[in-house]
Amino acid sequence: MNFVVFNFHDVILLMTATLCCLFALLLIVTNPPKNTSNYFLAAFLIAHAFIPLHELILWGAEFKLHVRENVPGIYFIGGFAYYLDAVLLYFYVKSLVFRDFHIRPKDYLHLIPLGVFALFMILGFYRYPLAQRLEWINTEYFVYSSGYITIEFLCKTLRVIYCAAALMLIFKYKDILKTTHSNIEKVDILWLKILVVGFMVITLMHELLAFAKVIGYVAGYDFQHPDPKGNVIEYIGLSGNYALFFLVCTLVFTSMRYFSNFEAVKQKETKEPPKKSTQEKLLNPEYAEKIDSIMRSQKTYLNPELTLDMLADTLSIAAKDLSMIINRHFNLNFYEFVNGYRIEEAKKRLIDPANKDKTITDIYLEVGFNSKSVFNTFFKKLVGKTPSEYRQAPEPVASAE
Repeated sequence: MNFVVFNFHDVILLMTATLCCLFALLLIVTNPPKNTSNYFLAAFLIAHAFIPLHELILWGAEFKLHVRENVPGIYFIGGFAYYLDAVLLYFYVKSLVFRDFHIRPKDYLHLIPLGVFALFMILGFYRYPLAQRLEWINTEYFVYSSGYITIEFLCKTLRVIYCAAALMLIFKYKDILKTTHSNIEKVDILWLKILVVGFMVITLMHELLAFAKVIGYVAGYDFQHPDPKGNVIEYIGLSGNYALFFLVCTLVFTSMRYFSNFEAVKQKETKEPPKKSTQEKLLNPEYAEKIDSIMRSQKTYLNPELTLDMLADTLSIAAKDLSMIINRHFNLNFYEFVNGYRIEEAKKRLIDPANKDKTITDIYLEVGFNSKSVFNTFFKKLVGKTPSEYRQAPEPVASAE
């Protein structure tokens, strides 16, 4: 062979597609039972594998010429992936955060943009004779037409929106977790933030590229004969390709270490009128006093792994009912509710002479905290002093008259 099929930039695209497929296969083969999130990530990677292949077919220096000559029918086939990858990433994040997440009928509405793209391609490209389509492919007339540039820009914008939605869900995650968990410090979602932010940077680069094409079209730029000394659009495209390769090689592979340790929560249930028994509890302060009495007598808050479901089992009440009662009578979420009792217990132990040899670390661990910074923050907020200050000068005990 004395002819070139791939240059270095093309090899990066090919390697990216290969890595995506291999990671997806690894996830499927090693997926724990009933772990839906891994399937969403595998689907995201498979969809994403079509994108570098699509770019390679359209813009590969030598490869595109071989495709045009031998298999022009595969042109634009990979374009559908742009309408799926960001949706699947959003579903992946949602399935991580909510353990009961599954595809519902309304979720199929996310496929509407894909349907619009398919309709556009049928009406704007595939309905024309083969000879006409081949001419548009060889001259690159269609990819630089007003219709294709417009729908490409809208697609790239939509991908950014999905990434932003996934990022917002991640930032809300710890607040959601506070409704069901008494300790959230062990939950490490930095890797997930990096994954989504990294992908968002790539989608923004694709958005910038699509926007540059819109501006170029409006300004009458000759896309078929760009300036050989410097093509900004080409530079943006190449930068996005290398950024994608770097993300797939590092972030996705690194995140695989944490999949099984992600602490998911239940989705917020649709609002329904509370049952009569629940309404009575919500309106009855005596029931709240009963919960308070059980918390103080049984000291369930000393368990650092205490969750809403565990406490609900102890009280023989539905978890969602308990959550409503805590919100209504104590005006707190579960996280604040439990840690308030822990602070009260810590206050007693800090001034107990029997604990004079114990460090503050010993005490905050005994009462159920697993983070010094969280303990100090709660203590300062509820007591008005740091634990050290309180130990040296505790609150005076009120004398009985």
